[in-house]
Amino acid sequence: MKIAVLIRSEGRSTQAMLAAEALRAAAKHHQHALSIEIDGAPPLPDEQLRAADMALLIGYPEDQRPLPETRHSVSLDEALSNPAALLSPIVRNASAQAAAARPLRIVAITGCPTGIAHTFMAAEGLIQAAKKLGHAIRVETQGSVGAQDALSAGEIHDADLVVIAADTQVQLDRFAGKRLFKSGTKPAINDGQALLKRAIAEAQPWQASAQAEAKAVSAEKSQDGPYRHLMTGVSFMLPFVTAGGILIALAFALGGIYAFDDAHKGTLAWALFQIGAKSAFALMVPILAGYIAYSVADRPGIAPGMVGGMLAASLGSGFLGGIAAGFIAGYGTRELNRRIKLGQHLDGLKPVLILPVLGSLLTGLLMIYVVGQPVAALLEALTTALKGMQGSSALALGALLGAMMAFDMGGPVNKAAYAFATGLIASQVYTPMAAVMAAGMTPPLGIALATRLFRDRFSVDEQEAGKAAGVLGLAFISEGAIPFAARDPLRVIPALIIGSALAGALSMTLGVELKVPHGGVFVLPIPNAVEHLGSYLIALASGTVATALTLGLFKRKAALAPVA
Repeated sequence: MKIAVLIRSEGRSTQAMLAAEALRAAAKHHQHALSIEIDGAPPLPDEQLRAADMALLIGYPEDQRPLPETRHSVSLDEALSNPAALLSPIVRNASAQAAAARPLRIVAITGCPTGIAHTFMAAEGLIQAAKKLGHAIRVETQGSVGAQDALSAGEIHDADLVVIAADTQVQLDRFAGKRLFKSGTKPAINDGQALLKRAIAEAQPWQASAQAEAKAVSAEKSQDGPYRHLMTGVSFMLPFVTAGGILIALAFALGGIYAFDDAHKGTLAWALFQIGAKSAFALMVPILAGYIAYSVADRPGIAPGMVGGMLAASLGSGFLGGIAAGFIAGYGTRELNRRIKLGQHLDGLKPVLILPVLGSLLTGLLMIYVVGQPVAALLEALTTALKGMQGSSALALGALLGAMMAFDMGGPVNKAAYAFATGLIASQVYTPMAAVMAAGMTPPLGIALATRLFRDRFSVDEQEAGKAAGVLGLAFISEGAIPFAARDPLRVIPALIIGSALAGALSMTLGVELKVPHGGVFVLPIPNAVEHLGSYLIALASGTVATALTLGLFKRKAALAPVA
């Protein structure tokens, strides 16, 4: 960049000269062309000022000459305190402003823990935002079936900007050297244009060297917090829960509740039970722990995490022990990675030898001697309490889980309730899962019904969107209600919470059990997937109707009359 620097010393000529020399050194390091004027002697020509990309005014309140539009004013003391640090953000902001004024080639990745709704809604939000801002974009979705529309090496090479809008861990190795910005999926869904503008202004080059990249990853992960790491583990665990639950249900359907008995050995029912219970379900806790550790410490954390998860399962501490093992392995391995310094030639031993051994040893010893037994006792008490819940206690828990599912529809509160219910499946506690799924289906189904019953409360566009929301609700995709909640949150969200709390409370009170963590109504016909199917349908219908009626009561008439 061409930068014009105008300095007014106010009698402090020595300090002005020092600041000028420091700025020249910083500009040379970043390969920027610097033109400096001190106290107007000699003055920079007007033509040179016009040709500059930006102006830095030091000690000047303003200057009346033909300066470039991009300018920044600081005091001489500020310039002296850290000239190099001063120049960097100014140039970066100016570059971002210049970039925002021209069409960019953007590549993006979106992903969420379940890999269904938020993944694709975030992608759509980014695509529409880029279209309105005049930029070209390609989005890779890392959903439940893996990466779709994968970015090619050529597209990444030609990209001006990389945007990661994901709630789970994304591998960033292929973006080394590119300007990159990270966020969750929510900003992309709620206001994609604002997210892209922020990304253009704040993106930083992703570290190119392996050592620098490791430092950047560690710094980034230290700011993530446990929630994101937990959700990464849950997202990898879900397919095992789904596969295991359905296969166990089919085994019971073909061979009865004793399909696992040796008397049935060799039968199809026995084989299905071995696959579902003894294999898929057996891997749930190790996968959960392994990928929590992976999210915290990258690849070196996987082995210690899975070892800790296996120990959690064998010690009887279940999913709670798996969560503990995952965080112990992740943070422990990451700390070992930071502290062990072997030099450039021996660092290659760390990920394949030193970190797996020491990380597994640390995690294993802590699980066996410190964490395992207390967590197992806690899980046993929780399991006993949940299985014994009846009456008002079951109603209260169901209402709480239901309200959490509708509170932010795919956000942290929703995912906390979902992760709790999913984890309990590993301990053969199925009533919370039934309550959570019913409560998660209720918001979009209730909205779909409300758009039919109370047409004057919704615009024509909302009435059409209600049809899509109904389909999403049947598939247990709560996010179908987000557009309605975003337009009128103070009326819509309370109505959704009321309906979902009722659905969850009825499901728990009626003792409904669900062995499959996803799929909505499409898994209900599977034999033995649901205990008390009739009661479950009553809970779901009651929550849907309550949501629709409450919306009709709360919402005002739409400003645009609907089409008859």
